[in-house]
Amino acid sequence: MEDQNPRAKILMRNRDIEVMKHKLIGEIIREICSLSEETLAEALEMQKEKGGRIGEILIQKGAITETDLLKALGIQFGLRSWSTISAEDMDIDFAQSIPIQFLKKYRMVPVTTPEGTCIVMNDPLLFQELDDLRMILGWDGVETVLASRSAILSAINFAYDMSSDSAEQVIQDMHEDDKELILSAVEETGDLLDDTSDAPIIKLVNLMFSQAIKARASDIHIEPYQNRLNVRYRVDGILYDMLSPPKHIQSTLISRVKIMAKLNIAEKRLPQDGRIEIRIGDKNVDVRVSTIPTAFGERVVLRLLDKTNVLLKLTDLGMPEERLKGFGELIKSAHGIILVTGPTGSGKTTTLYGALSTINNPDINIITIEDPIEYRIENIGQIQVNPKIDLTFANGLRSIVRQDPDVILVGEIRDLETAEIGIQAALTGHLVFSTLHTNDSASAVTRLIDMGIEPYLVTSSVIAILAQRLVRTTCSGCKVAYSPDEESVKNLGITSDMYAGAKMYKGSGCESCLNTGYKGRTGIFEMMVLDDQIKNLILKTSDSNSIKNMAVEQGMVTLRQDGASKVVKGVTTVEEVLRVTQK
Repeated sequence: MEDQNPRAKILMRNRDIEVMKHKLIGEIIREICSLSEETLAEALEMQKEKGGRIGEILIQKGAITETDLLKALGIQFGLRSWSTISAEDMDIDFAQSIPIQFLKKYRMVPVTTPEGTCIVMNDPLLFQELDDLRMILGWDGVETVLASRSAILSAINFAYDMSSDSAEQVIQDMHEDDKELILSAVEETGDLLDDTSDAPIIKLVNLMFSQAIKARASDIHIEPYQNRLNVRYRVDGILYDMLSPPKHIQSTLISRVKIMAKLNIAEKRLPQDGRIEIRIGDKNVDVRVSTIPTAFGERVVLRLLDKTNVLLKLTDLGMPEERLKGFGELIKSAHGIILVTGPTGSGKTTTLYGALSTINNPDINIITIEDPIEYRIENIGQIQVNPKIDLTFANGLRSIVRQDPDVILVGEIRDLETAEIGIQAALTGHLVFSTLHTNDSASAVTRLIDMGIEPYLVTSSVIAILAQRLVRTTCSGCKVAYSPDEESVKNLGITSDMYAGAKMYKGSGCESCLNTGYKGRTGIFEMMVLDDQIKNLILKTSDSNSIKNMAVEQGMVTLRQDGASKVVKGVTTVEEVLRVTQK
């Protein structure tokens, strides 16, 4: 066999494939995946009992993958298979003539690229549906290609999302005499891309959501003013103007959002809070809705939480390796309080979720009380604060300590009562994680003492305080080397030794980063571990400057210093670090 030339090997391989074409799919799978006779026999027995296809049964059993099944089907039917579909090269004209529901139901998509035309499908046994699609398109005789379900659904969602009217176009099509803007309890369709409603306001709201998610926005602001209505998106922590709908649709637009959030549309004098769950393509998005009355009408803020995002690990947060190692050891402590501080939107909750995910294992009992629960974590008991029934942080925490927890997460220490119960829990053998709104790590000590906590209780319970901020990262698609002005470099504390030989980068702006020069965010961190010297100082004074100075003397890296190291590494810019670390 080893002496055969390459041509002979290819001929033998082609002959083997031709032989396989005449075999049953189970036999083909067994040969190409080296399945045992026992595994195949078990699957065939299950097929006799419950029905179904042998390939699907083997996937459910974990014996093969979807890729293995597609390879086997390709051999049986003589079809090529693709691992991905290049959506950017697709011709999306078909979206105007074929309902999205048809393609999603049968998992097939017509693809026209510079290389040619074909129909990509997941199940080659759908002969009738394939013929129907070919007839509608007039594509008789074009090639059929196999691909995974996820690749096909992504291509379908991309095509129909791109073919939708823009929000700006919908606004232009709305006239002042459009009064048939349907508001009567419209049933939601699950996937906003499936919503074919002709009501202009419904189309506008759906497009507003879909464009915000495409832009990676965390919030949508609907802001009424005297003679205009403004819609802004917050992307990577910065607000950008996106739409300016006509003033006359203000009440209708806000009423539509309130209907979706199941709020009282007749009540416009009081603030209201609600929630919307939507799906756009393959993304499940939880939307928290807040309305407040202003002089020119109700102002609405929508907080978008993409639930399909994978929970970040500690290693993904941007923490330097040395500090990450120290923090990793601290979160495995048997008892004590670990505080994470920073302003709203600085990533505190994400850091704590990362810590919980790291230590989460069957040996310990972890319970959280949060407002709101942002991510669901397997094997962790999570409680949602509900002030309407007096389920506050303090009351919830009081009940949690009776549940035999090893680790407790308190979403935020807002008052003396919560702080006292948290400290008591730490002193009685529990590890407690929580957050505070302070500017740096040393200020957290001052805040606790100002709340009314005795200094000796702080020193005996708190083991570490982590302060953090989020800085925007330079867009990798358009970054260019640059020399920042000397004054900015000096303010940041970057010495010539630090950036000798290093290049600093900034984004010049491109379509990928919305011409901002930044795409995505990473954390900068300041970790203060309460050792004996710092504890002795806290017993004498609660002055945050004195505490911080001692911590720095003992080697603590400040937020600005950590930011400076990321500038030198080309991760972010001088201006960005100065923006988030302003004194």
